[in-house]
Amino acid sequence: MPDAGGPDPSRVLDLSRALVGRRSVTPEDGGCQPLLAERLARAGFQCESVVCGEVTNLWARRGAARPLVCLAGHTDVVPTGPLSEWHSDPFVPTVREGRLYGRGAADMKSSLAAFVVATEMFLEENPRHSGSIAFLLTSDEEGPSVDGTARIVERMKSRGEKIDYCIVGEPTSVSELGDMIKNGRRGSLSGRLTVRGVQAHIAYPQLGKNPIHVLAPALAELTAMQWDRGNAHFQPTSWQCSNIHAGTGAGNVIPGSLSLEFNFRFSTESTEASLKARLEAVLKKHGVDFGLEWLPGGGKPFVTESGRLVEVVSQAIRGHTGRTPELSTTGGTSDARFIAEICPEVVEFGPVNASIHKLNEHIELAALEKLPRIYLDILRALLP
Repeated sequence: MPDAGGPDPSRVLDLSRALVGRRSVTPEDGGCQPLLAERLARAGFQCESVVCGEVTNLWARRGAARPLVCLAGHTDVVPTGPLSEWHSDPFVPTVREGRLYGRGAADMKSSLAAFVVATEMFLEENPRHSGSIAFLLTSDEEGPSVDGTARIVERMKSRGEKIDYCIVGEPTSVSELGDMIKNGRRGSLSGRLTVRGVQAHIAYPQLGKNPIHVLAPALAELTAMQWDRGNAHFQPTSWQCSNIHAGTGAGNVIPGSLSLEFNFRFSTESTEASLKARLEAVLKKHGVDFGLEWLPGGGKPFVTESGRLVEVVSQAIRGHTGRTPELSTTGGTSDARFIAEICPEVVEFGPVNASIHKLNEHIELAALEKLPRIYLDILRALLP
């Protein structure tokens, strides 16, 4: 049974199904944001659509006073994978065995539906609330993350706008709803290394310079390096190669060049500048003739220390699940890294992430009922 005074579960399920039914493979929005903007406009929000290239963004705000509480997320989803291996069409939301199935059901269209319904309920009971509420939505979170939330943050900086509290609806729970929230994320820094050699016949190595052989000692040192030790909030920084290519395809040719793509996931004990300098120093030490391209779409690490927002979110979760969430900075990146530039307190909280980016993605209906109640209590606490 729903909590007394809590959101009607059917409202959340209906909106979740409407969103899941829209094909919004990144960077497409698929009509999700216009649907949400229409609901928000009826609730008194001023809605601003910002299109950057192929990406659609929505900034919606109700009120002008402080504090400003922002509910943030993305409408884009990852590709479906083999349709034949789904038990039902990923863009036909299907309820079976107590779950809602479909691409984006967990990541993160149900969170968006819960945000909207919780906000509508909050405004129905408290139309003259203190402060302001905003929604920041993008269709570029699953893509390069260049023309999405980052662009909105740039616009807000130029206008001198700041956010006081932000909840991002990413699926952060591990086994059960409410067992984990993210109060920070590691930084991400990606690059493409080109090692220059000299192409030659493999039988005449003295006439060539093999970039694979040249890079090997430096690569061994880079993979063994301890970049930092991490700290109480973060794991130690890691460096990983993701792609490497050299050669013409022929077995009797020394390649003329090598291309390697890599990524740092880094803690607050390191900076982009320090990581770049240390990597280049290793390459130079080993006499590698190289070029480096640092790729866009990264982000700095951030952490929200225990404080007002962490306390409010944790208390709301406990009230509806009986669980005290673990605070964590593990996992991949999210758009929270951009929002943290204009907001001192950012946390991520949403449903169980075990099925995200997988075949037969789903959310438990029981979790879908509790999620908007938790968000509603957060709004009640932050905007009394």
